[in-house]
Amino acid sequence: MNSISNFYLMKSMNFKKSISLFLGVIFMGMLFPICYANNSTEALKPTFTTQREQHYGVHYLMGHFNPKKMPGFVKIPRKYASRSGMYLREEALDAFIKMRAAARKEGVYLKIRSATRNFSHQKEIWEKKWLGKRQLSDGTNVARDIANPKQKALKILQYSSMPGTSRHHWGTDIDLNSFNNKWFEKGKGLALFQWMNANAAKYGFYRPYTVKNATRPYGYNEEKWHWSYAPLSAPMTQDAQRTLRDHHINGFLGSETAAQIGVVQHYILGVNESCR
Repeated sequence: MNSISNFYLMKSMNFKKSISLFLGVIFMGMLFPICYANNSTEALKPTFTTQREQHYGVHYLMGHFNPKKMPGFVKIPRKYASRSGMYLREEALDAFIKMRAAARKEGVYLKIRSATRNFSHQKEIWEKKWLGKRQLSDGTNVARDIANPKQKALKILQYSSMPGTSRHHWGTDIDLNSFNNKWFEKGKGLALFQWMNANAAKYGFYRPYTVKNATRPYGYNEEKWHWSYAPLSAPMTQDAQRTLRDHHINGFLGSETAAQIGVVQHYILGVNESCR
C-alpha cells in the first residue's frame, strides 16, 4: 500500500509542477510580448495612431479652400514661424509645439519656414517657374532653357509640386529652418537634423522625401527640411491613392503634362513608406 501511495503522491507532485511551469510561461508571455515583436519587421514600422475621423475628398486633397476659413485649421503664432500668416491643422501645430519645447531643452531651435499652401498659392509658385519669372534653385530658367513641356514640368518637379498635388495643401506638413539640404550637413543644421531623426517620430513627424532608393524610386528629390505629421497625413495619402486621378490635376499652365508624367502615382504617392 505504501508503494502505491508513494506512486500517486509523486504523480500528483509532478502534475502540479507541470501546471506551475505552464502558468509561468503564459505569465511571462503576457508580461513581455514586446520581446517577440521587436524581432519582427513589425517593430520597424511607425507606431503612431492615425486619426481616421473622416474621408478627405478631392477638393480638400487638392487644396481648393482657404485655410483661414477652414474648420480645423489654426494660425501659427509668430514665435514659432519665420513670418506671420501661416496656418496648420490644429493637431499638427499642437504636436509641433510639444516637439519644439523638447528640442529647445537640448539646444535645438525649430522654426517653421512654410506650412499650409492652398491650390492658389501653389499655382502662383508653379507658374512663376513655368514662365521663367522665377529661377529654380540650380539657376535654371525653364522657360528659356527647356522647350519640351514634359521635360519642363519634370525639371520643376525636382523640388516643387504641381498645384493640386502638394502635401502642403493638407495642413499637415512643415518646412523647417532652411530650404538648403547642405545647411543640414554641419553645425546647427546638422544638430537639428540629427535631433529630428532621433526624436521627431515621438511627436508623429516623419520625413516624406528621403533619399531616393529601391523603396522610394519616384517623387521629389530629398528634402531634409520637410516633415509631415503622419497621424493625419497618412490617412490623407491613403485617400489620395483611392480618389485622386491624373485628370483631376488641371487649372494651371503645364497641367496637360500631369497624365504624361503620372503625377499622382509618382509624386503624391512617391513618399517614404512611413508617411503612408
